[in-house]
Amino acid sequence: METIRADDIIDRQRLRRKLTFWRISAFLVAMIAIGSIVAVVQNYSDAAAKARDHVAKVKINGTITIDDDLLDRLASIEENEGVKGVILSINSPGGTTAGGEAIYEAVRKISEKKPVVAQVDTLAASAGYMIAAGSDQIVARQSSIVGSIGVIFQYPNFQGMLDNLGIDVRAIKSSPLKAEPSFYGTPPPAAEAMIKNMILDSFDWFKGIIAERRGFSASHTEQLADGSIFTGRQALDNGLIDRLGGEEVARDWLTEEGVDEDLKTLEWEREDHPGGLLFSSAVMRWIAGRLGVTHLSDPISDALEHRLMLDGLVSVWHVQGQ
Repeated sequence: METIRADDIIDRQRLRRKLTFWRISAFLVAMIAIGSIVAVVQNYSDAAAKARDHVAKVKINGTITIDDDLLDRLASIEENEGVKGVILSINSPGGTTAGGEAIYEAVRKISEKKPVVAQVDTLAASAGYMIAAGSDQIVARQSSIVGSIGVIFQYPNFQGMLDNLGIDVRAIKSSPLKAEPSFYGTPPPAAEAMIKNMILDSFDWFKGIIAERRGFSASHTEQLADGSIFTGRQALDNGLIDRLGGEEVARDWLTEEGVDEDLKTLEWEREDHPGGLLFSSAVMRWIAGRLGVTHLSDPISDALEHRLMLDGLVSVWHVQGQ
């Protein structure tokens, strides 16, 4: 009799585990299905809204890299006849020169067809300012940070640490400048000269963009292109921006350019694809909220963002949650 009861208990425990598994599986499937339906409905609604006349707003936040999604959105904005004007909301410490170049060129293409205004939030430095310069008008707040016109190349050197650990790193190369400068040891003078030549060439290209877009003389460009950053008020005095204010000032300029002031401003956001990384991140944040551990999601999300070695403290001058 006792054996039968024990067997019954074991069977019930197994049944409960199976039921729990299938309940969790059904819940996850239902969540994915709901997310897919919501995404489809949202995409249809967004497409309908974008077909009507409106002002497109695009946020450019964080470290600048080659961002295919952003470039696709800018290309769509360029071709969309419903977009009558564009607001670029910029909050970036800069990033890669190639990333800044790609976005700058996309902004210039839009500007050939419709008015574009850049509105600086906290920061538009280095490649972030390069992108702003691609617009027809730059608006920044009085306390915004603008500038950092220049190019930098940084790399770590682990030789001291390796010496302490007793690790000897050796390399056999086809030529002295192959893979230089390396992370190990002092680079040869020729390697540093090579990198410096690259930096100066990119710097000349950057200065040429700023001089052309802002109408600066060579001497004024050289004066501002020493890596300095400026407040919005200082930037206005130096000609780096055109007006002080926020998004309402940007809209006022668009109105002056003939854009109907009654048109709605519609943000062109990054698309969340069901089953993709962004959708998964959103689900994880939702679950974290239900469990009451949302404070853990922010550091994890921040750790997953692209971070480059930029301009010291300026590179961390971010508004969290943007």
